[in-house]
Amino acid sequence: MSLSNNADRHQDACSTPMSRRAALAALAGAALVTPSLASMAFGSQPMFKISLAQWSLHRGFKGGSIDHLDFAAITNREFGINAIEYVNQFFMDKAQDAAYLKEMNFRAADNNVKQLLIMIDGEGALGHADEKQRAKAIDNHKKWVEAAKTLGCHSIRVNAQSQGSFDEQLERAADGLARLTEFAKPFDINVIVENHGGLSSNGAWLSGVMKRVNMPTCGTLPDFGNFHLGSGKQYDRYKGVQELMPFAKAVSAKSHNFNDEGDETNTDYQKMLKIVHDAGYTGYIGIEYEGNKLDEYAGIRATKALLERVGRDLANG
Repeated sequence: MSLSNNADRHQDACSTPMSRRAALAALAGAALVTPSLASMAFGSQPMFKISLAQWSLHRGFKGGSIDHLDFAAITNREFGINAIEYVNQFFMDKAQDAAYLKEMNFRAADNNVKQLLIMIDGEGALGHADEKQRAKAIDNHKKWVEAAKTLGCHSIRVNAQSQGSFDEQLERAADGLARLTEFAKPFDINVIVENHGGLSSNGAWLSGVMKRVNMPTCGTLPDFGNFHLGSGKQYDRYKGVQELMPFAKAVSAKSHNFNDEGDETNTDYQKMLKIVHDAGYTGYIGIEYEGNKLDEYAGIRATKALLERVGRDLANG
């Protein structure tokens, strides 16, 4: 990946004849930066706001056709979305690189994009059966709490991976999460858990973990699609999201394939978004496209159009 850290450019961005933001706006056209229809008012509150999860473009990032530092610009320019959710694996060695994080802040601000959270993977099991390994995993996550603070995020998304029986895993995951959440409190960063395989894809188990932790800055990130329990078994996605919504601080709109009417073929978005709305949630819903029939850009646009259409239907009663 290429990276420029020219400090003068940061200081002089407003004095140059045309800033990057102005140049991108000229290229994109006014239509692409129109506020999302899904942010319309429902009573006195918006139904929800739309963000883009970086994983939606994972093939581009992994293949090298997209630079991590261009994520904010692409999100605004290509999709008219002004909030992003990072994935740590795309800047895995940069958590403590002050110059790189400064550049990320500059790119986001220059494109009028809000940095919401960082999804953390590959840093160990927070519910590891071995206490030393659990402590190591907690320590591994701390640098991402600090990075999230630097970037102005509200949360880091973690995994509640563990081993043992149902109850043993609940206790171990709750312990690791509570200790990490305690560390994150002075940074004003939430620690939120996604249903992401294993027992975390069991809504009753993960909601039980949340009740066991019982800390206001530890919550969930319900994903519409990640309810694979293993051995071909699936947890009911609608029941699972309903169980996780009382603790939700972010929501992930998983999508794969669409029919001719533009509906997602695995998830009834009308039913799912009603569950989200009925829980009183009015925050960001992050697009996370994982399909392979549409290219990543087309899949993101299809998911955004679906969210906007269903949001409009729900708002109109």
